[in-house]
Amino acid sequence: MSMTLTGGSVVSDDMYDADPLDADRLRELVVGEGLWRQVDVVAETGSTNADLAARAAVGDAGHGSVLLTSYQSSGRGRLDRTWSAPPGSSLAMSMLVVPGDLQDGPGWQRWTWLPLICGMAVSEAIRRATGVPTVLKWPNDVMVGDRKLCGILAEQVSTPQGLGCVIGVGINTDLTEDQLPVPWATSLLLCGASTRNKTSIAATVLRAFALLYANWHDDFDADALGRAYVERCATIGREVRVVLSERESVTGQATALDADGRLVVRTADGTQVFGAGDITHLR
Repeated sequence: MSMTLTGGSVVSDDMYDADPLDADRLRELVVGEGLWRQVDVVAETGSTNADLAARAAVGDAGHGSVLLTSYQSSGRGRLDRTWSAPPGSSLAMSMLVVPGDLQDGPGWQRWTWLPLICGMAVSEAIRRATGVPTVLKWPNDVMVGDRKLCGILAEQVSTPQGLGCVIGVGINTDLTEDQLPVPWATSLLLCGASTRNKTSIAATVLRAFALLYANWHDDFDADALGRAYVERCATIGREVRVVLSERESVTGQATALDADGRLVVRTADGTQVFGAGDITHLR
């Protein structure tokens, strides 16, 4: 399985525009015969993940639905952390997939890869749409150097069509230095990129994810996925601290991903494998 995203399949010159977030243009660019079937843009909301999950639960949103906004007042991350950013300073988008033929059995195990392939798609899309040299931090961050540009949150949801996954992406676009939520964050603006093309950035992310999702669903190969992820991942080979709770953490060298996309860490007590956790890259 090839994990290469070809330029013509993901982004083209006519995608670029000056509109902040144009719903009609976005639908023209991504809705069709592929993965995406419904794309909605709202002026503001508390959480695109929460909204899309609620719609999915009652059947108002199905497989291939997307919800986007440029103002999310109560964004959510791991461990129910919340944050907000000034209006227009970020791009929040949530995607719903309901792979009905992978609800149980061996196929269920590959679901742990969904947030990782999303990270790969976002990293590639930002590089193509803006030129910013992004890297991945396992399991759910897109970075520029050691600064966080984007966070990803995947949540399971029950729908009338079966179990699904809502995958949220939050990209810092126009945050200034004094607006950053933490000192180790950054934004496209601070990286010197144009922030006038949010529609094109969103379309490029959706096209890149659709390509990787097709590989994941139709031609799953954990080894190929792992190699593609590691090529862009800044965590592998680093000394890391894995924070499991307020009182528990593990320190060691991140050495690999296993077949389920979990992080393999060599510690003083031997090799340990982690499916989740807050990762700190140690210098």
